Amino acid sequence: MEFAVIKTGGKQYKVAAGESLKIEKIIGDFKVGDIITFDEVMLVEGASGTKVGTPTIPGAKITGTLEQMGRNKTVLVIKYKQKSRYFKKNGHRQHWFKVKIGAIK
Repeated sequence: MEFAVIKTGGKQYKVAAGESLKIEKIIGDFKVGDIITFDEVMLVEGASGTKVGTPTIPGAKITGTLEQMGRNKTVLVIKYKQKSRYFKKNGHRQHWFKVKIGAIK
């Protein structure tokens, strides 16, 4: 089975052709159906053997199709100091992309 390890959004993901994964939003103007290219490929395992990058493999690319865009549930951020009447409450919703992996090159 051929797979690769890519780096995007400060995280590393193990991907294989045909699978879908949820990643953090990539900066740029993307729409559903756009093709996304991942250049930071750290490892490729295939029929020809294993290639390990130092830290990335030059010339290796993974392509994927943007299937869905969305936002996670609200995470509450609370700052509180007792006995001083200090209380702050904020919410945060992280954006995400769902990408279907195409070819590993």
